[in-house]
Amino acid sequence: MAMGGRPLLPLLRWGLGAPGLGAAPRRHRYKEKWAATAPRIPATRLALHHFDTSYGLQLGERWPAVRAALLCEQKYGALLNSFASAEHVAQELELHNATDFVSEAARKAQSLLQGSEVGAEKGESVSPEGHGGGRMVTPAGTSPPPAPIGSNIKCYTFPRGDITRFRPAWPDSLGLLSYYLMDAASLLPVLALNVQPDDFVLDLCAAPGGKTLALLQTGACGHLAANDVSISRTKRLYQILSSYVPKNVREAVSVTSYDGRDWAELEGGTFHKVLVDVPCTTDRHSVMETDNNIFHRRRTKERQMLPMLQLQLLISGILATKPGGDVVYSTCSLSPLQNEYVIERAIEIAETQFNITTHAEDLSHFRTLFQDTFCFSSDCRLGELVLPHLTANFGPIYFCKLHRA
Repeated sequence: MAMGGRPLLPLLRWGLGAPGLGAAPRRHRYKEKWAATAPRIPATRLALHHFDTSYGLQLGERWPAVRAALLCEQKYGALLNSFASAEHVAQELELHNATDFVSEAARKAQSLLQGSEVGAEKGESVSPEGHGGGRMVTPAGTSPPPAPIGSNIKCYTFPRGDITRFRPAWPDSLGLLSYYLMDAASLLPVLALNVQPDDFVLDLCAAPGGKTLALLQTGACGHLAANDVSISRTKRLYQILSSYVPKNVREAVSVTSYDGRDWAELEGGTFHKVLVDVPCTTDRHSVMETDNNIFHRRRTKERQMLPMLQLQLLISGILATKPGGDVVYSTCSLSPLQNEYVIERAIEIAETQFNITTHAEDLSHFRTLFQDTFCFSSDCRLGELVLPHLTANFGPIYFCKLHRA
């Protein structure tokens, strides 16, 4: 009760206040008006503040350069569409000083292989551990770097420091577009998967479809299953396939919208190769775009649960793989919590809960083969990480390959 025997609650309800409490806040008819008076910090700024705190510690003196690159225009590569009848496309791109970085890497791998064979005759071999561009001579018996799958995939990029933009792709006589513009670093997980002829391949989180299209460019998939839990994103995947792939080929692709975490219950132990390109903080998008930004305050819980979701998807990918098969896990984040820690935990859970032995393969040769195109981190315990840089503004892309025994 308030002074004079009058109830306190009605006084507060009608904004009259109460002795000693000060004036009550004015009520609005709609609750939204309460929120409208509070300062709103853009999700992009929240993301950048988060990254300054976490990546500043992780990357140290390298963070300012990476930060600057994240805030600048991204660089793209042009994935040539082998299904389009546009033979002159490659020549036109080369006339504009673009080069096929996959073919360049394949030639470098062949050169290293020949050098290792010569070194073996002398009792030495060439190691791929040349992050700075050099080659180390090591004792004989070291395996030469395996060549990436480069015979069919072709992706053109402009040289370091060249910020030329690709013009929009044009259709051929059948309406198929000549190339697909993508972050060229996102092709590396597909190359790491190393699809062999007649492999059964699963793209567990396939939308919007760039990596699915790249898998089809290998020409090696005996069967390709492309799945994404989001129906709206799956529609985008259908659009990509329709724009780049002839009807007889795309009809052979199985497109589904299941929850990837349940895939093992649907087709466990079925695939030779599985790509698990998980949802993540999408670091570049998070600092540049407000739409669909994971750092929006209403998505805080979703963001905090990302490592758990990523782990569940990776475990599902491992379970979907045949014994002797391979899984490539990838993100577009710099975060170790979403990268190496997920890999380490997945290996542990696969062993203890499912009696499946997996091991992370050494992908350090990717640094040697692709260092002319991308900037790599040298600090990853497992897998490889492409760092954005103003002279080569691709990524971030993290990828790690697991082999199921």
